[in-house]
Amino acid sequence: MLKIEGIHVAIGSVVALRGLSLTVADGTMVGLVGRNGAGKTTLLRSVMGHLVPSQGRISFNGQDLGALPGHARAMLGIGYMPEDRGLVPELTVEENILVPVWVNKSLKQAERLALVYRVLPELMEMRSRRALLLSGGQQKLVALARALAVGTRLLLLDEPFEGVAPALSKRLGDVIAGLKGSPVSVLIAQSDLNHSRRLVDAEFVIERGANVTLAAA
Repeated sequence: MLKIEGIHVAIGSVVALRGLSLTVADGTMVGLVGRNGAGKTTLLRSVMGHLVPSQGRISFNGQDLGALPGHARAMLGIGYMPEDRGLVPELTVEENILVPVWVNKSLKQAERLALVYRVLPELMEMRSRRALLLSGGQQKLVALARALAVGTRLLLLDEPFEGVAPALSKRLGDVIAGLKGSPVSVLIAQSDLNHSRRLVDAEFVIERGANVTLAAA
């Protein structure tokens, strides 16, 4: 599904990724583990086209992503939940969920909303609330819902459990666990895998932008 081969990425004068490689097979959950600043977010942003590797290759379902702009990557069925949530404050919960769906004409809005509200029914009651009025934890749920709305084939989750209360962290974990065995592949980037080690099929460790080790879960 997702194959990253020896990519190098610099942000300004700082080299953030140094020959990193990993693979996410069809229908699997993979953990990417590393301390803050190790390069996890840079990797996910590179997959989404926000950053451009100077070397290496990123392919999705056999297609080289290097020639595709960011919006075209989302249209391939890739959903992205950034660490900072990335919501539009003035838009409602439902509008934030639908932003990537609006630009993907192959998706049916009603179907994607039905799926999201089935998986995260608590968002139904707040669907008309503006994002700026939500708590940080609620914003995490909306960011996950937005990724689910467009991520029909692959989800990229950046620190999904970071900075949320234990009860909400458990809820997020339950939702992610519910994807196990589905056709959707998942890459979870975390500082540690305490919340999701039982879920992942493989684990990649990143340090200073490079692979450290690979171990079966």
